Amino acid sequence: MKPGRPSKSLLFVGMLGIAFGGCGNSGGGGAGPGGGTSGAAGSGGVAAGGSSGGSSISGGTAGNISGGTSGSGGHTGQAMTAGTTSTSSSPASGGATSAGGQTGATSSGGGEAGTGGQAGRGAGGTGPTAGTSGTGGPAGTGGQAGRGAGGSGPTGGTTGTGGQAGRGTGGSGPTGGTTGACGNLNAGQRIISFGTTLDPQAVMCVAQQLAKSLANPSSSQWQAKGDQHRQYHFADANTDEPYRLCVPTSWDGKSSLPLAMFLHGSGSDENSYVDMNNKQMLNLAQQHGYLLVGPLGDQGAYGNFLRLTSPFGDQADADKLMAQVTADSERSNELSERDVINVLELVLAEYPIDRASMFLFGHSMGSGGTWYIGGKYAGYWKGLAPMSGPFVQQTGYPWDDVRKMDIFVTEGTQAPSLDGSRALRDWLKANGFAAEYEEVNADHGGMIPLVLPDIFDFFDRSRKN
Repeated sequence: MKPGRPSKSLLFVGMLGIAFGGCGNSGGGGAGPGGGTSGAAGSGGVAAGGSSGGSSISGGTAGNISGGTSGSGGHTGQAMTAGTTSTSSSPASGGATSAGGQTGATSSGGGEAGTGGQAGRGAGGTGPTAGTSGTGGPAGTGGQAGRGAGGSGPTGGTTGTGGQAGRGTGGSGPTGGTTGACGNLNAGQRIISFGTTLDPQAVMCVAQQLAKSLANPSSSQWQAKGDQHRQYHFADANTDEPYRLCVPTSWDGKSSLPLAMFLHGSGSDENSYVDMNNKQMLNLAQQHGYLLVGPLGDQGAYGNFLRLTSPFGDQADADKLMAQVTADSERSNELSERDVINVLELVLAEYPIDRASMFLFGHSMGSGGTWYIGGKYAGYWKGLAPMSGPFVQQTGYPWDDVRKMDIFVTEGTQAPSLDGSRALRDWLKANGFAAEYEEVNADHGGMIPLVLPDIFDFFDRSRKN
């Protein structure tokens, strides 16, 4: 083994076999996770830094999303605006504290936070709020439903037995509930035991209707190529949500593009990982021909309440964390989950995406988000690549839906989550999942640049299956 190269042990688990670049170099290089100068964020904390300026995309016609009458506590829908902000980079915060006030482990690549908040937002311009009334609701409570009129749903989506559609009769929940064509956002139960009570079908329906209303082919930014800093207005969060978008400069403007969505770790933002290591992730996306998109995730953990104190195999601590969920933390995670799906649907409404080649990956908290969003919204994804974050549990999770995907789990041998990742590896193998597992000789943050090339190779392999 050559000096400086990681030692890897590659394990192919099971039989499944299902398995982003220099899209312009706008903006300065952002700090890596834990590498910024701001202090650690505690529960709900917000790290310093953010972009300023920017011009927004005009587009969409105004109006309400809700096609029906709201009942008691019912919400009439959210408005969104699409736009782009000027290039900038935001420093990541240092190691944040984990749930319950315990100090998160810190590695040379940056300590991963527990419930620490997201980094600061850009203060760019906003576009017009918009929304059109939806027609028809998603059916079923199992699998992924298709789009409403004017679009196509996630590849492989199926409706569940006895699913219900149509207008709701009102309702309220932590986010207020949504009635009308998309039904109530609050499912009244946790689809995943360690996640929110949001109904995935309603979340997708609302996001699809909003994205459709914002579609503006006459905009100069429509289907633009290169590295872009964008934003949209998320009315329920009362803020402009930024997201990073990189479209291969070699794209011919017509061909379907494979998509890779990245979820950042705690204390970072939508730019931190993308800009680190001389924009390694962007360069890989460009080389492999992937559209790369990275949402902020508002100020939550993408819907997943698990943290470093409750990795795979530690159900007791997972139960303790769930017992600590408050109305505020529930709402924060709901908005985070919805932001991810909103951004995804914005991209799907604008670019011709190969629905059979959509991948989700993330690091640390983003790894937990990969497991959570990947399982709850399984109809979107061809494969998942969680990095150094075994934040998933054996029970209360839709493993049968994930079994249909390609999985590539990566970990660092000096990371605090190593034992949990190895336990997850062994469980996947014992239960017949065709998952790949790779370890590199690095800590929690140092493993990122070592495994990213292998992750894009994994995406390519998966597309060939």
